[in-house]
Amino acid sequence: MRSRSVISIVLLILFLLDLYVFQAVRTVISHFHPFARLTILIAYWIIALACWILVLTTPHWHVTEARGNFKFIIITIIFGIYIGKLLASVFLLIDDLRRGGVWIFSLFQSKPVVSPPDIIHGITRSQFLSKAGLLAGGGLLATLLYGFSNKYNYRIRRINLAFPNLPAAFKGLQIIQISDIHSGSFDNYEKVRRGIDMIKNEKPDVIFFTGDLVNNRSDEVNDYRELLSSLQAPMGVFAILGNHDYGDYVTWESKEAKAANLERLKEIEAVMGWQMLNNAHAVLEKDGQKIAVIGVENWSAKARFPKYGDLKKACAGTENIPFKILLSHDPSHWDAQVLPDYPDIALMLAGHTHGMQFGVEIPGIKWSPVQYTYKEWAGLYKEGKQYLYVNRGFGFLGYPGRVGILPEITVITLG
Repeated sequence: MRSRSVISIVLLILFLLDLYVFQAVRTVISHFHPFARLTILIAYWIIALACWILVLTTPHWHVTEARGNFKFIIITIIFGIYIGKLLASVFLLIDDLRRGGVWIFSLFQSKPVVSPPDIIHGITRSQFLSKAGLLAGGGLLATLLYGFSNKYNYRIRRINLAFPNLPAAFKGLQIIQISDIHSGSFDNYEKVRRGIDMIKNEKPDVIFFTGDLVNNRSDEVNDYRELLSSLQAPMGVFAILGNHDYGDYVTWESKEAKAANLERLKEIEAVMGWQMLNNAHAVLEKDGQKIAVIGVENWSAKARFPKYGDLKKACAGTENIPFKILLSHDPSHWDAQVLPDYPDIALMLAGHTHGMQFGVEIPGIKWSPVQYTYKEWAGLYKEGKQYLYVNRGFGFLGYPGRVGILPEITVITLG
């Protein structure tokens, strides 16, 4: 009963938003040919009606979790339409407030006020704001639709880092970091293979995977096991768990089934040749010199994400190793625990945020809505002598696309 009430309220809000924006559409097309005007107005309400029906029915669609992108495409389109209309409404509200203010002001005048013509560039101010609002809203929707084409548009980002305490034998060590594969979202094997080939062509010394191999269930990776197994490096492939790997976001028939799913995922990664560092460490040795690779299970400073990681346990035994790299899925771990308590960790590698798969990264501008939740959300950060690198993710989750924040393969060279 409660869910019906919520849906009714949502539909009422959508109807009122549709009605409000409709007034602007009618204003903008007022000079169109009558037939064209009627066609646009009818199309407007047909699209609105289709969105209402989808809002009612989409939650009940039964799709496999590993192939649910069509559902997310529909959700994205509806979301884009109504966020676009909400954005347009801001412009319309500005005009309504302006006109309301003028009307209220006129009530206190003893005689009619002769105001200058309400004209901007040959059109009325209301028409100008209506067009600006519709363009802004339409532009946002178009951007989200364009983003569908970018979900496999892999980018290699190269980082050179110098550390005074790095053993000489490891100077020039080439690391590849990948993160957030989310194999349950993939729907194009060949495009994923192209991304894996890009990794192999770099011929790295070591590969680090920083969590979220699946969305929820271990069997999501089945179609990609052989492909991912082809990732090899002379010093090994090391992996940790991300928050999605635990199966926390689906309903299981029992606690035992959930635990078994996690164990299967660990076994799959082991069979693929990936060494799991679950609150553990590995020592890389070259020419008699050593560095430590430390891996923790998911640890987040955000209340809604779990703290399965035990950094103290993972570090035990590395006290005499001069250089340490930490693999930790959630970047909030860096500020909350690594910086204050572990000054000997030179480099932490994380993922998790995906850069929200939406933002702007151009020279001089780096922005994404996720930055209001995560201080460190994409790229390289430094505090004192310690570095954090946040990978933007190899895969995608929810929204089956990327706008501005492209899927990433990170190549880090130590010096």
